Amino acid sequence: MTDDVVSREVSADVADPDQPGWQRAAPDADDRRADLLLALGLFVGSLLAMVLYRVAGYYKHPAAGWLSALLLAGVTLPLAQRRRWPTAVAAAVALIVLVEGVLSVPEVLFSNIALFVALYTVGAWDPHRRRAFWTRLVIVVGMFVYLFVALVRASTDPEATPGLDRAGAFSPFVAFMLLQILSNVLYFAGAWWFGDHTWTSARERARTLWRGRLLQLERLRAEERVVALERLHLARELHDSVAHHVSLMGVQAAAARTLLARQPDRAAASLEQLEEAARQAVDELAGVLGVLRTGVPGETTPGSGAAAAGVEQLTELVAQARGAGMAVSFDVVGQPEPIAPMTSLAVYRVVQEALTNSRKHGGGSVRADVRLRWLADAVEVEVSDDGAGGRRAAVPSSGLGLVGMRERIAAVAGTLTAGPRERGGFLVRARLPLDGARSVT
Repeated sequence: MTDDVVSREVSADVADPDQPGWQRAAPDADDRRADLLLALGLFVGSLLAMVLYRVAGYYKHPAAGWLSALLLAGVTLPLAQRRRWPTAVAAAVALIVLVEGVLSVPEVLFSNIALFVALYTVGAWDPHRRRAFWTRLVIVVGMFVYLFVALVRASTDPEATPGLDRAGAFSPFVAFMLLQILSNVLYFAGAWWFGDHTWTSARERARTLWRGRLLQLERLRAEERVVALERLHLARELHDSVAHHVSLMGVQAAAARTLLARQPDRAAASLEQLEEAARQAVDELAGVLGVLRTGVPGETTPGSGAAAAGVEQLTELVAQARGAGMAVSFDVVGQPEPIAPMTSLAVYRVVQEALTNSRKHGGGSVRADVRLRWLADAVEVEVSDDGAGGRRAAVPSSGLGLVGMRERIAAVAGTLTAGPRERGGFLVRARLPLDGARSVT
């Protein structure tokens, strides 16, 4: 898998947040439903607040009721589409808020909330960051210009702020004006900051998803590379095994030719051995080629001297593990039977990989048990550990070793089970037919 293929597969379902033009995922049905409920709730709240403001006499000459309701609908209801068209919604809400102030609509609480939400949404959802910046800047500047004009008008009209003493450098009137400016600064700064913060958080989450997807695809690519190496290793082992059989067949054929005239019985025995060697070579060839053709993913650690490794070397393998400081027991149950070289090698590799994993994940204090069972038609090997060192906690596992074992066992028509034990530790069990890969096609 090339880097271009990886990039295409990643971009198929996850966008790179560091690429120009990145934008957040479109709002889903739940988001749209939440926005609609928010808009309706603000509209109903603004109507109730308008009634209360009228009763309290907030304006001496308020706008007509129908006009106020219409403007309040224009301020709140567009928020139902705030994430789809954030800039347009914010511009419309800001403009209508200004119109409400000019026409003395008796409602400021929910209108200000709607404007806050609209400004926040621009920062949180507009994918064009330059446009988001300038849109908010124009709205904020426009609102402060309107506020400045209102403050100037209030300073020249005593009836605009009745009951506030204007005498002194820091009179109640001046304090009221400063409070208005400060509250608006905090109001607009909060909407701006929270919007940008939400956008940044969404982008960081997208980066996490993107990197996770890259790691996943990189692992798949690594698996493919390891599969190719493992299959090459299997081919080399097959070469050694088949070469051994072919050499033996040549010797037996020469012996049969020599004895055919003088000792036909011994010649017939040689021919039988020749037939058996040929059958084993063909079976092993068919088994490995079957695995190579299926595309089963896998990995195992290639070792040296593959053709020589087998069941007979298990005692030496266990002794090596003990020499490395690991407590290992080895038991053989049943009467050993003739076994194909590829099957014998598979048994050896399963024990080797399982002991390596136990030592790697369990540490020096782990104890392992190796059991080899000879059955009527199969050989079964089992490797278990007690997990005393905290299996799979000290060293992260890629899981490729187990997949590699399965591929090797599949080459000889066997089965493999592996997983944690209920009482702690880990268990690997492989069952292989004594006739090797004869049933693999």
